[in-house]
Amino acid sequence: MIRRIVLGSSAVLLIGGVTYGLSRLRPAAPTVDRATVWSDEVKRGPMLRELRGIGTLIPEDIQWIPAQTEAQVDRIVLKPGAIVKSDSIILELSNLTLKRDVLDAEYQLKAAEADYANLKVQVNSELLNQKAAEAAVRSEYEQAKIQHAVDEKLVSEGIGSTVTAELSKVKEEQLGVRVQLEADRTKNTADAAQARLQAQASHVDQQRALYELRHAELEALHVRAGLNGVLQLVPVEVGQHVLPGTNLARVADPKKLKAEIKVAETQAKDAVIGQKATIDTRNGLDGPLPDGARPDLSVDGTIEVENLKDVLYVGRPVHGASQSTISLFKLTPDGSEATRVNVKLGRSSVNTVEILQGLQVGDRVILSDMSQWDNYDRVRLK
Repeated sequence: MIRRIVLGSSAVLLIGGVTYGLSRLRPAAPTVDRATVWSDEVKRGPMLRELRGIGTLIPEDIQWIPAQTEAQVDRIVLKPGAIVKSDSIILELSNLTLKRDVLDAEYQLKAAEADYANLKVQVNSELLNQKAAEAAVRSEYEQAKIQHAVDEKLVSEGIGSTVTAELSKVKEEQLGVRVQLEADRTKNTADAAQARLQAQASHVDQQRALYELRHAELEALHVRAGLNGVLQLVPVEVGQHVLPGTNLARVADPKKLKAEIKVAETQAKDAVIGQKATIDTRNGLDGPLPDGARPDLSVDGTIEVENLKDVLYVGRPVHGASQSTISLFKLTPDGSEATRVNVKLGRSSVNTVEILQGLQVGDRVILSDMSQWDNYDRVRLK
């Protein structure tokens, strides 16, 4: 009985000890293939902060060609991608009402020009008649002036009548007044003629402008490129009815391109005017525009934000925004295991991020996605 009690007590103590020992053991660490993870070493030194974005090359000179009038698309002459000159016809439109309006405007212009010519003859005739009347009165005045002088001379010689001299003087004065009146009338007639001609000329100009407008609208039915370049877009179809202002085609100059880059909204605040930017067209970076560059070509852009002189930094983790605290797996010295540590991040760049707390120079951490091991604080690497 005593032996049984001793053996039972020993067994209980042994089981309890084993249980306690097992409870003190760390859970088994999962194994991760070393070839599937990406790690980097923490360094200290200068770190260049950059922003990266993707975008496209877009032309600086783009011309949309709108419809000038209501019309119907009869024919698409050129397709997108065609090389065009300024006078190249892209589309043919039609508008029967506009053709009639052009003829009406042409006839109205011709009628206005005929009225102007007729008025010019009329006012010239009236002016000539008035000038003739003035000349006749001036002739009578000159004769009366001579007669008065003769009568005055005869009176002074004692052989003429004083009454006759007085009568000739009165006649001269009256004709002098008439000459002045006729001269004023001639001037008024000339001014009135000029005003009438100017009014009719304005009417002619108005009709000519209307005709030229209608004629230009008719010519615009032959939709031309307007500049030398590449036809990018023709957003209409044959038979389509278009209204004034409808965009019919887009032409761009492929020799003048600019890169339009989009960066993350959270990083856009760091981009300011004057920063150095590099555009990768995948056909070359520097010098003249590469031969392979064309509108809508995808490009990468990198903007240099600032150059940090002496900071602790490491490669940028897959998950981890700037100015945040994240957990990373830090490798052991022999590289056989990795343990989770909390790391406070600072300013970030495209490929690197500043370390504020949690790591030291020489530490190696896993940067690739380890979210599937979120429930473990330690992993094995093989």
